[in-house]
Amino acid sequence: MSTKNLDYFMTLPYRIELQEISQDLGGGFSVCIPALGRYAVHADGETVLEALEKLEEIKRDRLAAYLEADVTIPEPEKEENFSGKFVLRIPKYLHRELSIKARQNNVSLNQFVASLLSSGLHVEHLERSTSTP
Repeated sequence: MSTKNLDYFMTLPYRIELQEISQDLGGGFSVCIPALGRYAVHADGETVLEALEKLEEIKRDRLAAYLEADVTIPEPEKEENFSGKFVLRIPKYLHRELSIKARQNNVSLNQFVASLLSSGLHVEHLERSTSTP
């Protein structure tokens, strides 16, 4: 029997993309796991925490379905040369604003800043991929 069961895949460190939903579209946050299918494993919520909790439920259901159908499930790429930590100095006013926003979304400052950085990278990627040469 393979050790790669549902519990195995649920604990893998898949990259999550987070995007704020504009107020024109109802507001809140949208999250997905691109490696498992940007639209297949996707959720949204009023807060970042709510969106992430829903994403975990959807991820569990989708992975269970993949395993049941004997679909090959991609694993996250290894990040061997990066610790996931770096020091960043920012102005105090920015630190305060980020802390306030994190509290409003019921997430840690670290998680909130990481989601902003991820969203920024996603936007930059989209801009690059849609720009004409």
